[in-house]
Amino acid sequence: MGVGGKAAFLTEVASRMDVLEALSWAQDKQLPVIMIGTGSNIVWRDEGFNGLVIVNKIMGYESYDETEIDTYLTVGSGENWDNVVERSVQAGLSGIECMSLIPGSAGATIIQNAGAYGQEIANTLTVVEAYDTLTKDFVSLPASDCGFGYRFSRFKTVDRGRFFITGMTIHLTRTTLAPPFYGALHTYLEAAKITDYSPASLRQAVMIIRKNKLPDPRVVKNNGSFFANPIITQSQYQYLASNFTNIPHWEVGQGSVKISAAWLIEQAGFKDFHDNETGMATWPKQPLVLVNEHARNCADVLTFKQKISDAVFTMFNITLQQEPELLP
Repeated sequence: MGVGGKAAFLTEVASRMDVLEALSWAQDKQLPVIMIGTGSNIVWRDEGFNGLVIVNKIMGYESYDETEIDTYLTVGSGENWDNVVERSVQAGLSGIECMSLIPGSAGATIIQNAGAYGQEIANTLTVVEAYDTLTKDFVSLPASDCGFGYRFSRFKTVDRGRFFITGMTIHLTRTTLAPPFYGALHTYLEAAKITDYSPASLRQAVMIIRKNKLPDPRVVKNNGSFFANPIITQSQYQYLASNFTNIPHWEVGQGSVKISAAWLIEQAGFKDFHDNETGMATWPKQPLVLVNEHARNCADVLTFKQKISDAVFTMFNITLQQEPELLP
């Protein structure tokens, strides 16, 4: 987002031993520690961080074919996520192709349970490798112990800061997905008359959709989707539907409905909105994306975010949840 304060110390790590060395150094100086990837899903507070920031550069990509169909990839947590997707697709593997062009590192996808167009990391992850600051040892955690939910995991909630993720293993298959596909992807495939649903074809489709809809964070300062799609009860949805027509929504089971945060934001008057007070704006093609046009600090970002949240709550009685982590 291009705002926030400074860190007192920063180092890069390329191995598990580097992690141990960095943590030992910080412990000797009684400093707090944060590990990050590329920072694409982070908003830094203006006061900065009086501790050590560890930048994850742990690489690695190994594949193991269990059967003709099933393959396991073990990936370093510092690998660029889209590079992982690209390599898996080139190998004809399915499971993460719809998560193409999600910015950031592989390890970060676990923190957020990142997902797009009907796929999320929880669907393929089998094991997380991490350093546990509680047991002071490296551990292997099965995916079932990660507490995954929609854009949610134990690593960003109850165990925030406890684990430093160093690697992951995911299970992919040599299969082809079948329609119906998720929302915008299904619409695009039908409009383009695409019937090839191979991993390569779906990756290409997702990349076209994302490039047309979302700004490149290397060019335009943004964190991608700033709000998660709210999940409400069936009765809440029925009440909204009786007052508002054509609400984009998805049934998620257990009497719950996921509704489009972008639609809520548009209805609240923030489509292609440029805020002179804060220097922030919503991206013209996707109001979920907040962009820094000339914001001076983190306070400006949070003020603009609150304006949107308050307007949505006033109109719909729904509280939007922020996706990017606010650190420290």
